[in-house]
Parts: sequence; structure tokens; C-alpha cells
Amino acid sequence: MSATRQLKPNCLGFTELLAQNVALISPTMTAALIVPVMYSNTGDWSWLSYALGTVMLMFVAFNLNQFAKRSTSAGSMYAYICRGLGLTAGAIGGWALIWAYLGISIAGITGFTIFAGKLLSMMGLDVPPVALFVVCIAISWFCAWKNVNLSARTMLICEAVSMAFILLLSFIVLGHHGFAIDKAQFDTKTIPWSSIGLGVVVAIFSLVGFEAATAFGDEAKDPLKTVPQSIYVSLIISGIFFVFVTYVEVFGIRGYSTTLDKIDQPLNILAQLVNIPVLQIPLSAGAMLSFFALNLSCISAGGRVIYAMGRHGIFPEATAAAHEKNETPHIAISVMAFLSFCIPTAALLIAHCALLDAFNDAGTCAAFGFVVAYGLVSAAAPAYLRKLGQVTAKDWAGSAASLLLLAIPAVGSVYPVPAPPVSYFPYAFLVYLAIGIAWILAYYRRQPSASTTIQQDLEQSHARFQSMGMAE
Repeated sequence: MSATRQLKPNCLGFTELLAQNVALISPTMTAALIVPVMYSNTGDWSWLSYALGTVMLMFVAFNLNQFAKRSTSAGSMYAYICRGLGLTAGAIGGWALIWAYLGISIAGITGFTIFAGKLLSMMGLDVPPVALFVVCIAISWFCAWKNVNLSARTMLICEAVSMAFILLLSFIVLGHHGFAIDKAQFDTKTIPWSSIGLGVVVAIFSLVGFEAATAFGDEAKDPLKTVPQSIYVSLIISGIFFVFVTYVEVFGIRGYSTTLDKIDQPLNILAQLVNIPVLQIPLSAGAMLSFFALNLSCISAGGRVIYAMGRHGIFPEATAAAHEKNETPHIAISVMAFLSFCIPTAALLIAHCALLDAFNDAGTCAAFGFVVAYGLVSAAAPAYLRKLGQVTAKDWAGSAASLLLLAIPAVGSVYPVPAPPVSYFPYAFLVYLAIGIAWILAYYRRQPSASTTIQQDLEQSHARFQSMGMAE
């Protein structure tokens, strides 16, 4: 493991860490594009699927925070899995996270382009999607490269503005209906039990990204408190937002000529139905900013996972460099930004993929990486606590519950078998995973002493917090 400049310490407070998580969850993405997908599965009970999905992921957060409240570092989820299940499993988890963050970053850049295109069309302008890709990725890269505080504050402002406009519209819709209760959404006789499982799959995929703050452990203030707190709070905020906005969209569009599952702009339709079409402009602008923040968050978080694995020699030495002045992992960030631009560009120009299809496909593919990483960290938590002599029956039960619940989206992604090309995505991810495993095993064969060096680095990081009296 080569020596390298360190990232800027003690520069991200709770608010900035919360912004990283919420930006990666991207509540606006769900409100603007995913709720119709949920409605196609679970109808009037769509809000319940989001409530159940939030509760399920709280179990994952419980296991993740077993690590986060005891030690931290850059790209922490990779290090957490290493501590519980060993170096090979940790590297596989990091490899899966890179896939996940890259997929969501592509969803961010395509979502940005969709809504930027809508705004420009309102002004009579027609700009090629690739040109908008360039704008989004160039600004994202600059913010992530220049200053981690700048990127965190930018994400916070973008997502807060977008969520504020959506909440404003939601209360206007409720007021338009006299704040009456939509009884159909609480009629227990109509619960589509056979579809609730698939609805939970969609909900979980909407909520992934709540762990993003763990990638910024070296840069956080009081990390053993602020990181785990931001994980729980981001899940709770996003879960409540999803339940509320889903309820409003189902209620507000009821009786419209087109059903919710066939609408690709539900927020704009709601603005029309309550006779405030002028809201379409700030709603589209807010969504555009939110998707930009999503892309920025993924580039920042994914870059730090690459940086952490580069420090251990798994990736080329250059990826472990920190910028001399900015103290950001500029090479790793640049790699993420480059891939985030090239993949959707190739999909559009070579495969002639539609923007909305590219958005949906990227998000679907990313989900596999999150499920693997969440599963590994859930399995690693009790093993890690056992090594510390601190494991309890509650810890084993929390791990088992998390793994059992994660099986729902894992199975739901492949059965019943979806239509092509979605049916091919699991195999593409397995090929990617196989390549990563081969690369990792080959690295340890080439560098037999690497395991000892990496293990010592992880132990020193953990001991540092214990010596400071911060570990429980």
C-alpha cells in the first residue's frame, strides 16, 4: 500500500452528510418518475409498499451502523465488510458498490437531461441530449473535484429546492380536494397482497443510497455520531416523503382521463389539474437540479470507494491520490465522471436507446450492486461484533432479518422473469461480478504480502478510534 496525501479531515458536518444520503436517494426521482411504476404494481396501496420498504431498510441500516458507530474511513462500506467477512469479501462488496453508484450516476445524468430538455422546449429550444450530458457531468465533476463542502452544499440546495416545490404542489392538491381523506387508499378489502412484494421491490430500489455518508468517513466531523445519525435520518425523511407524495399523486390523478401508471410526468399533470400550470416550470427545474445532485453524489461517493480500494493496491496507484490543494480524490472522481458520461452517450449514439429507457435501465442495473453490498454488510455485522466480543442475540436477529428481507428484492428482480432487455441485466451483473472476483483473486496471488498490509491498515484505523475513546 503506497503512501498518499490524505483527504481533507473534519470538513463535513451532520447536515452535509445528510445531504449526501438524501441526494443519492433522490426523493424527487421517485416523485417525478417512479411512483407511476409503483402504481402499476400495487394500485391504491402504493403508499404501503413505500412504508414497508422503509421499515425493511432500517434493518440494513441497523447492521451498517454497528460498524459506523465504532470506526470509519473513506469508502467505509468496503472496509466494514473486510472487517467482518475478510478482505476478499470486502473487495467484492466494494466492486459491487462501484457498479451501483455508477448506475445511479447514469440515472442522474439522463434524468437531468430529460427535465432540462423539457425546460428548454418550453423556451422553443432544442438541444442535443449529449450536449446536456456534457453540461451535467462537467459541473458535477468540477464540484466534486474542487471542494467536498461545495459539492455537499450544492446537493443540499438542489434537493431541498426540488422537494419544497413538490411539497407545495402536494398541499395545493390536497387543498383542491378540501383536504378530504381518500378512503380508497385505506380500504383493506382491496389490498393487492399478491403484488405487495413486487411493490416493496420498487420501494427498496427507490430508497437505496442512504448509506452514502459512510464513504466520507475521513472527511466527517465527529464521524462516529454524525455518520450513523445521517443514515437513520435520511431513511426516515425519504420514507415519509415517499409515502406522503405517493398518496397525493394517487389521490390527485384519480378520475383523470389517463391512469397514473401510464403517465410519465405526474407532477406536471397534477399542476394542470389544480389549474396552476405555471408550477410546471419550477417543478421541472427542481427535478433537473435534483438529478444533477444525484449525479454529483454518486460521483463523489463512488470515487471514494475507488480511492479506498486504490490505497490498498486493488486498483492502480493513481486512484489513491488526493489533490494537493483541494484534498479530494481527484483521479478516482475523474474515473467515475468519465464512465458516467461515456456509458449513456454510447447507449444513445450507438445503441439508439431512448433517454427514459436509459434512465430506467441504469436504475434497474444499479439495484443488483446495492443488494449485494447490503447483503454482505448485513452478514458482516455480527461476525465483526463477535470478533470484538460484543455480539448479542439481537445482533444475530438483526442480521438474519436484514438478509431475509433483502431476499425479496433479489428474487423479485428475476422472478417472474421480466421482458428483454431487463431479463438480461442480472447476467450482465454476474459477468461484471465474475470479472471483479477474478481481478481481486489475481491481485492477492500477485501480491502475497498485500493481505497482511491491508489488515494492518484496517486494524490501525479501528484502533485509532478506540484510543480516542470514541468506540463503544
